[in-house]
Amino acid sequence: MRRLFRYRFTWLTIIGLWLSIGLGERVPAGTWALAPLLALTVPLWLALLALVSVYWLRRSWRVALLPLAALLLAWGQVERGLPLHAGQWWHQRVEEAWAHYPSEQGDAPATLRLLSANVRIFNVYPQLRRLDPAAPAKAIAWLAASPADVLCLQEFYQEPAGTRSADGSLYRVADRLGPGSGRYGFVSKSLTNSAGAEFGLAIFSRFPIVGRGEISFGRLTQNHAMWVDVAGPGRGDTVRVFNTHLQSMSLDEGDIVAAGSSRAGLKSKGRGLLRRFVRGAAARAWQADTLVANIRRSPYPVLLAGDLNDVPYSYAYSQLANDLQNAWATVGFGPGNTYHGRLPPLLRIDQQFAGPRWQVLGCRVHTEIPYADHFPVEGLYRLREK
Repeated sequence: MRRLFRYRFTWLTIIGLWLSIGLGERVPAGTWALAPLLALTVPLWLALLALVSVYWLRRSWRVALLPLAALLLAWGQVERGLPLHAGQWWHQRVEEAWAHYPSEQGDAPATLRLLSANVRIFNVYPQLRRLDPAAPAKAIAWLAASPADVLCLQEFYQEPAGTRSADGSLYRVADRLGPGSGRYGFVSKSLTNSAGAEFGLAIFSRFPIVGRGEISFGRLTQNHAMWVDVAGPGRGDTVRVFNTHLQSMSLDEGDIVAAGSSRAGLKSKGRGLLRRFVRGAAARAWQADTLVANIRRSPYPVLLAGDLNDVPYSYAYSQLANDLQNAWATVGFGPGNTYHGRLPPLLRIDQQFAGPRWQVLGCRVHTEIPYADHFPVEGLYRLREK
């Protein structure tokens, strides 16, 4: 009887995994509201399948072949959440790349260093910089000094032209990160308030910007996308860089903490959290489809960076991963969490993707930069010959 139960439990684990992948990652929330919740169970099923495999390896290697085969077939999902490329850590890849491809020679390689960050409007409001009043100045100075060729920034903010904040840190950020740091710039403004301050997305590039555009998801809000065509990285190359900020999860951290701390909290907050999560997932699914359609029309090799506000097992991530390679999943090591807030760790919601013509040389998360609720992500790419 016990052995029969173990067999059935093994099959249940395999079926559960493939249902969560097939339905959770492939069906948008607008079609089936339970799909994004099912997608969240993928890492749980993977962990359970690994434990089942270990159990059978100790008792019957023949039976163990079944869960091991299922785990092998799902290895792509494993690497989405927990890549283990131990031999490809960032410093090794960067040193190898720069040593082999000198950056200022006539035969300069087609390499590009991309930094992306949700800067949380540079903590302009007092409640955001309460713990560190100098955070805005520090964040902007760090970005200006970055060796990255291209900066993709979400939740961008800058003061009106002709004004200066008390410490001078926020005066025309586009000037500080653009001409002030040897870069060209394009700010996609989703809002200009009554005082003239600008909010939106921004891209700054050391390579000349020869084309630009915006992608609104119905209407131009903080959640939209933008792109630039840059003349580089190699001689005669033009590449298209997309920057996006998908719909927020709209989940209040305080409500999540309350729902997880007691039965009463779950009863009072749980239903509202669930509704907001499903609505956000449905919006991100549609936005991701819109973004993919624009990416497929690009005449140039594509890089994409942004705040997806979703986990690697979501529909939005899966749609992008169908056409593009995720930088962290390709060369990273570990979970690579990018969220820097009160919620549980191991949330990687900020991503970089590269088209098939790119080789991902390195990717790292700047966990040492605590100026917003997201850590910056940096990737190094080499453009392959046609």
